[in-house]
Amino acid sequence: QVQLVESGGGLVQAGGSLRLSCAASGAIISINDMLWFRQAPGKEREQVASISNSGVTHYVDSVQGRFDISRDNGKNIVVLQMNNLKPGDTAVYYCNAAVRTPDKPGHWSYWGQGTQVTVSS
Repeated sequence: QVQLVESGGGLVQAGGSLRLSCAASGAIISINDMLWFRQAPGKEREQVASISNSGVTHYVDSVQGRFDISRDNGKNIVVLQMNNLKPGDTAVYYCNAAVRTPDKPGHWSYWGQGTQVTVSS
């Protein structure tokens, strides 16, 4: 069983910063991509940032230059540093990872439970 647990959400004023962390645990052989998604009320879930196991990163245009994704492969942790936050960043943020476990071939997608980020104007 694989678990992804997020932490670090909260309420912040516009222009402020938050740091989200996601730790993967369980019977893990390897993790490929680790990603952050977000879902605002009434909107579809969107991919915010991703990082490969070699450190290649991608960002959605709306957060480019403000958010930074990083990971610690030894600890199976992915971090999203969010700076210069805007009210439009308000959403529930979800961690996602492609994980290989001993019981089946290939990498499978796992999700965290989500953490609320609220940015006030």
